[in-house]
Order: sequence, then C-alpha cells, then structure tokens
Amino acid sequence: MLENKVRGPAGPPDLATSGPRGTSTMLQRNRFSQTRLMLLAGLLAGGAFLPAMGAEQAAPAGKPAAAAARTRYQPDRFAGRAAKYYQLLWGVDSLSVKLAESGAVVRFGYRVLDPDKARALNDKGNEPSLIDPRAGVALVVPKMEKIGQLRQTATPEAGKAYWMAFSNKGRPVKKGDRVDVVIGQFRAQGLVVD
Repeated sequence: MLENKVRGPAGPPDLATSGPRGTSTMLQRNRFSQTRLMLLAGLLAGGAFLPAMGAEQAAPAGKPAAAAARTRYQPDRFAGRAAKYYQLLWGVDSLSVKLAESGAVVRFGYRVLDPDKARALNDKGNEPSLIDPRAGVALVVPKMEKIGQLRQTATPEAGKAYWMAFSNKGRPVKKGDRVDVVIGQFRAQGLVVD
C-alpha cells in the first residue's frame, strides 16, 4: 500500500523518493555536479552561462544558443603599461594582427603618433618578420615582381595608419595565436591574431 502512494496512480516510481535511504541525496549531488560542470564549461568557453532549461528559447530562430550569448565586449589588446611602452618608445599605437585573404595573409597594422620614433618600422633596410611560437614559424613579407614588398615604406606621418602583410602559406598561423612582430630593433610581443 505504501508502494502505491509512492508511485502514484500510474507511471514509473519517483526516483527521488523510492529506493534505499540515500538515493535522493545521491541524485541531488549528481544534479549539483552537473550544474557545476555546466557553469565551468560556460566560463571556460568565454561565454555567458545559460541554464540548461530554456537555453533553446534564448537563441534566435536558426542560430545556436552559444551565438545568442556573445557580448560586444572587446578586451584591450595590451595592458596599460604595454600600450604606453609602444607609444613612448616607438611612437605607435593601435597595434593589430589580423588574418586576411581567408588566412593566406597575416596583416600587421599600427598607427603613428611620433614620426621620428616610428621611422624604424617603415625603414626599407629593416626586414620584418612575424614569429608564431605555437606553430614554430617565422613569416616574412613577400616580395612581388611588379609591386615589391607588401608593406608601406613611405616616411611616416603622425595620425596615419600603416600596415604590412606576411605570407601565411599553408596557414600555420591561426586565429587566437599569440605572435611577435620584429622589425629591426622593434619587437611587439604577445599580439593576438584576430
């Protein structure tokens, strides 16, 4: 008779109230562990934590739940000291490294603040290279027959943005890699590839 009360009028027994004495405690621990794992996975993925229930409803139609959790927050490329270092010592800021042409080219860009200090970056005599320690490669700026090197070598002017393109043949450098750009004495370390 007690068993009928636990089961109810029809259907399988309720696991939280049936069985040996510790079953409900074990289920609570399992649920707690699953929740902690989901929370940890959400934090490691860098997205906001979406509860398991209703996650499908949070996403717009036709898009996965992870796409709906993205934010517009973009972290600074450098800590305050690193940005000041490049501004004071080399006269440049807004350093960026981006994949272009479906990943076949890596584009390094910067903005000149002080033309005298930034002259070394545009000097034709300084051979630039992009080093990716993860991939174990050092990329170079290719030289085209009719165009020359894929970089700007004009005398730098304050407030203007400049760039150079590195050949990424075989695509060893991937999005998210941390790379170093070396141009003569100039060395920018730990730049994140976008």
